[in-house]
Amino acid sequence: MRGRKPVRPLAEVADAAMGVFADKGFRPAGISDVAAALGLSHGAVYTYVEGKQALLYLALLRATRPDAVTELSLPVGTPPVETIVAVMETWVKEQEAFGIGVRQRPDERSAADELALVVDTVYDFIDGNQLVLTLVARCAEDLPELGQWYFVERRRGMVAEIGEFLRTRIAAGTLRPVPDVSAAARFVVETIAWFAMHRHGDPDSAMLDDETCRRTVHVLVVAAFLPNPDTAVETG
Repeated sequence: MRGRKPVRPLAEVADAAMGVFADKGFRPAGISDVAAALGLSHGAVYTYVEGKQALLYLALLRATRPDAVTELSLPVGTPPVETIVAVMETWVKEQEAFGIGVRQRPDERSAADELALVVDTVYDFIDGNQLVLTLVARCAEDLPELGQWYFVERRRGMVAEIGEFLRTRIAAGTLRPVPDVSAAARFVVETIAWFAMHRHGDPDSAMLDDETCRRTVHVLVVAAFLPNPDTAVETG
């Protein structure tokens, strides 16, 4: 297969792989699925990559650094999972979230404004990176090293950071007490994630437009933690 001439740009192969892995995950997806998406034979895919793990590497590289795939030599070799994780680590270092962006002392702005900044920062991050996050989340279920990076180091890290923010503001009396701070932090993240990303796979949510979802999450999540339920919340 190494002597065969590629008939599609590598970027098209990467795009097809992104769609297949985001839809199926890593283990259920096959070389034949990517081949079918491209209208190629199963064997023709090996003109571009050495195997399925190389396809995932190609897909993640395309999702995070779109032009980088043009620099690769064919066929793309099978990288260790550590290299795949490194692609994501490089990408996340360029992002402002997975860290919530609140660094001010409680007395520098109101608790409502602080929480609104947290909500909007996380919403913007998830909404703006839906494909990357879906792709990683689906494949992390089948690759332990990627799962450790995504679920443990990053997603749980975000929840923990929001939990610490809530804990300090509740202790200061600027946000209302909650039954469990960790559960409340998870509530914030999961609410944002559903409206910013997961609702797109729900046919019953097709009537919800992006701006309505953004404003609704902004208002209701902030209002849920205010000490005075009658306090007005900016709609953002």
